Amino acid sequence: MINIRHAIHSDLRDILEITNNEIINGTAFWMTIPRTYQEQVQWFEAREKANYPVLVAVDETQKVLGFASYGSFRPYDGYKHTVEHSVYISPKAQGKGVGKALLKNLISYAQNHHVHTMIAAITEGNTASIRLHEWFNFKHGGVLPQTGVKFDQWLNLLFMYKILKSDL
Repeated sequence: MINIRHAIHSDLRDILEITNNEIINGTAFWMTIPRTYQEQVQWFEAREKANYPVLVAVDETQKVLGFASYGSFRPYDGYKHTVEHSVYISPKAQGKGVGKALLKNLISYAQNHHVHTMIAAITEGNTASIRLHEWFNFKHGGVLPQTGVKFDQWLNLLFMYKILKSDL
């Protein structure tokens, strides 16, 4: 059984493990140097201070299976109702509905907190992430070719978006 809740400090080691696994082995996170525990704490505390959510999916033992969060899309006040989000799942929990549960809850949280548009920046070719976002009716916004580099290859960046509210 999967439960979704707000992350707490004791979840940060599991979040760090998921993050660093993707940094080391994947192309969804465009960093090449693993984060330290202190960097993960700083990230978490910055999200808390800005009132941005960090949600975790946990099993019955409270083991973190994945996490989702959002933050500012761009640092200008004209973008205050637009956020960029991320969803990361432990390799052992992929394909088991964890991503859907997290994204569903993240969208609901955003709708209740005056977010108008959610943006996903996805490595082109990340089929699982693209399908997850299509499941929730995110639209394709465009591709920026050769925007990043990882594992000695150029990566293209696909933007997907979902309009949550149509009023100001």
